[in-house]
Amino acid sequence: MRLILMTGKGGVGKTSVAAATGLRCAELGYKTLVLSTDPAHSLADSFDLEMGHEPRLVKPNLWGAELDALMELEGNWGAVKRYITQVLQARGLEGVQAEELAILPGMDEIFGLVRMKRHYDEGDFDVLIIDSAPTGTALRLLSLPEVSGWYMRRFYKPFQAVSVALRPIVEPFFKPIAGFSLPNKEVMDAPYEFYQQIEGLEKILTDNTLTSVRLVTNPEKMVIKESLRAHSYLCLYNVATDLIVANRIIPEEVTDPFFKRWKENQRQYREEIHENFSPLPVKEIPLFSEEMCGLPALERLKDLLYKDEDPSQVYYKETTLKVVQVNNQYSLELYLPGVPKEQVQLTKTGDELNIRIGNHRRNLVLPQALAALQPSGAKMDEDYLKIKFS
Repeated sequence: MRLILMTGKGGVGKTSVAAATGLRCAELGYKTLVLSTDPAHSLADSFDLEMGHEPRLVKPNLWGAELDALMELEGNWGAVKRYITQVLQARGLEGVQAEELAILPGMDEIFGLVRMKRHYDEGDFDVLIIDSAPTGTALRLLSLPEVSGWYMRRFYKPFQAVSVALRPIVEPFFKPIAGFSLPNKEVMDAPYEFYQQIEGLEKILTDNTLTSVRLVTNPEKMVIKESLRAHSYLCLYNVATDLIVANRIIPEEVTDPFFKRWKENQRQYREEIHENFSPLPVKEIPLFSEEMCGLPALERLKDLLYKDEDPSQVYYKETTLKVVQVNNQYSLELYLPGVPKEQVQLTKTGDELNIRIGNHRRNLVLPQALAALQPSGAKMDEDYLKIKFS
């Protein structure tokens, strides 16, 4: 299965690009699913069709779906939901409130990952296109395999073992006081089973022959800045970007004086997009005179975006992480385009290297050859953070 994630700042047109990409893939004969994991879904509006949690046939070879966190929770984590509801009701919340609050913050992101993994395992589709949440939420989603692995190794497994052992002893005294039972084995096992699925997905997300991110941006200063940061953070998580889509460029035939300043600014920002994202390929899409809503409009966007191309191809193979050995010394090289060295913080604990850029962190489990060594220096060289070990 080919996995393509569309992301970008909110409002840049990533849903339209995802839908148009799905149309072209289906046209080429690939069984294609466009799945929206954005909590504020707009895929149904883009296709101008009713969409639900389960895939709906849009046209031959093309299906669409919008993730419903409540349904995903009930289907995959029903025991945990019932337990959290029981706890909340014991603390005085009414049934409906307890049901709603049983979806903890961030769980929709976890369910997005699990849904992706399930479609990959089932193999019912040739191409899976993810219309993801805006950049910040999407990056949190991509960081979940790293972060959840760290918490599972450090805290959850030891806590799970202690809880299972103590439950028969503590339960007779606990329930009369608290008003609810301690979690049973089914409840305790569910988070770890989720983690195993997410851990399996990490191998898929970091394989640049299977998975690519496509960044949709606009020729505007703030949007470009966020896209550049997103690209750096994707590299931090070892997820490859293979294409940039610059959307809503004012066409040359627009000569109204009102747009003169806009067009001058866009020329400058278009140059910045090509220069700053090089060597990634960039596709430019004009600002249409109509909204991208309904299949006829999406067909026009598809023809302009891809022409005779196969959008399931890998447009550029980006190597984000590599280990180099020179004269009996090792160097870990991480591709972080546009990141100044002073923004990078490094710490090492055991066999893990913690890399922090701003509020994004990656706990990188080091190869065996590096785990016993200590970082002895770091420098930025042509967009690569090169960390020496000795």
